[in-house]
Amino acid sequence: MVFTSKINNPKNTHTVKPRMVLPKLLVKPVGRAISDFKMIKEGNKILLAVSGGKDLLGLFHILRHFLASTPIRFELGVVTINPQVDGFEPQALESFLNFFDTPYFFEAFPIMKQAEKSMKGNSYYSFCARIKRGLMYQVARREGYNVLALGQHLDDLVESLMMSMCHNGKIQTMKAHYINDAKDLRIIRPLAYVRERQLADFAKTTHLPIIKDSCLACYQMPTGRAHFKQWLLTEERCTPNLYKNLLSAMKPMLDETKEGLND
Repeated sequence: MVFTSKINNPKNTHTVKPRMVLPKLLVKPVGRAISDFKMIKEGNKILLAVSGGKDLLGLFHILRHFLASTPIRFELGVVTINPQVDGFEPQALESFLNFFDTPYFFEAFPIMKQAEKSMKGNSYYSFCARIKRGLMYQVARREGYNVLALGQHLDDLVESLMMSMCHNGKIQTMKAHYINDAKDLRIIRPLAYVRERQLADFAKTTHLPIIKDSCLACYQMPTGRAHFKQWLLTEERCTPNLYKNLLSAMKPMLDETKEGLND
């Protein structure tokens, strides 16, 4: 793990812990997405949802990079939702975040027990996602954060596009930036231009403290999404620019003013 020296950027009043040296393949597309969709604004308080997976831990370091290097002043906090299932062990994650002096909120809720009690007709995956999102909103409001940062990357957005077209007959995908129904929180996806494999490579080379998700509702990918993920990876072997082309095609839908899937 490589760190730079402690930073006190004269363009920014923030003084932060040593930050990891990040590859340009991550920093540039995230910076472009933030700029394209005006995700971060002066004085924002951003709450990052971190479960312990590679995508969100990578995004944590990227946002810390911009926290130190951008002239726009903003604050960063982290929330983890504990689904209260056997095997979920966030101790390493907590120690990791404490090292960086990042405000950290740990919210526990028995998601699986709640699903068994009240779930009707939905998959565990979608039920869990809704419960977690609601808990994140609660923490953001309680602690005074006005922006929630999520970790979906380009692969996720492309898979959602394919599922929407093939299963629902609609050309839609998740938005990169939008305002929630209550109009009190902005939701951003800074990894919208980043490939999953780039995040996986970064996590491997930097030995990020990945936590295996033991929640049945969370780690079981819907079969439809898994199918399209495999199909897209196969197609990419024949069309190397596949994801670049699909991003270009769906980019207008990622804006908050356009029709798309908020979740």
